Amino acid sequence: MKQAKSIARTVRIAPRKARMVIDLIRGKQVGEAIAILRHTPKTVSPVIEKVLKSAIANAEHNYEMDVNNLVVSQAFVDEGPTLKRFRPRAQGRASAINKRTSHITVVVSEK
Repeated sequence: MKQAKSIARTVRIAPRKARMVIDLIRGKQVGEAIAILRHTPKTVSPVIEKVLKSAIANAEHNYEMDVNNLVVSQAFVDEGPTLKRFRPRAQGRASAINKRTSHITVVVSEK
């Protein structure tokens, strides 16, 4: 079975938040997945939509697949490098803040 994939690396969003949205499109028809992302009011939605569109373009251009028969066969979020920052606190202390990043992967295939 032919597959085309697209990966967005080091996206500045926590993986936990991105997974909430990616779970909505897994296994869906490509058109339906784009519609879901358009109507999901989360910061990560446009980023995932961009990755999905890239995967669709890869399928069409590199593998001559029919766009109308494409399904999101795999969609997952891995943890990227964490940016470590410090915030000043009371009495001269400092507390760590982890700014997490994500690697977003979308794989489409013909059904």
